[in-house]
Amino acid sequence: MRGSNEYVGVSPFQAAGILRGFVISGRWPVSTKEWAQLLALAVRVATLPGILRTSTVFGVREELPDDPEPGTVGLVIAEGPVLGESAITPGRFESHQPPAILMLHPPSETTPSLPECIGAASGCVLLPGLPDLGLEHRAAWVEAEADGTVTSMVSRIGIDPISDPDTAVLAMLLTS
Repeated sequence: MRGSNEYVGVSPFQAAGILRGFVISGRWPVSTKEWAQLLALAVRVATLPGILRTSTVFGVREELPDDPEPGTVGLVIAEGPVLGESAITPGRFESHQPPAILMLHPPSETTPSLPECIGAASGCVLLPGLPDLGLEHRAAWVEAEADGTVTSMVSRIGIDPISDPDTAVLAMLLTS
């Protein structure tokens, strides 16, 4: 992804065969378009068999991993699944609100937009704003197939988080 002279580098990482997050290098995305591009890459990773077992929330952290590679700017970390015994709970982000929060859905939990897209994964990124200060909420949604084909990509500025199930869940996690 390119927005200025420096690229946004995205490297997925896993533990025990499960997607645990992404290392971001170069610089952070600066626009809704760049966050949508990062989401598209994350959704493509989520199509890999078994890498993501259930719908999972990922939080952006502007902290560095232990022993970072040169140019590393932060992490996008798996915070927890959306449902189940170990589901992420409201209030998780009350002490530190991330600048962006993502939700990825594996193929088993994605209803594809087209019948021929069986096996597609999907996701959403919410960039919370401060509506009282005139900074609108922004979001993007992506669906992609295992071969890397992006079958749907939508981004919006000025969204009402309650208008979409994914953004509603993400906003609830941020505001609780």
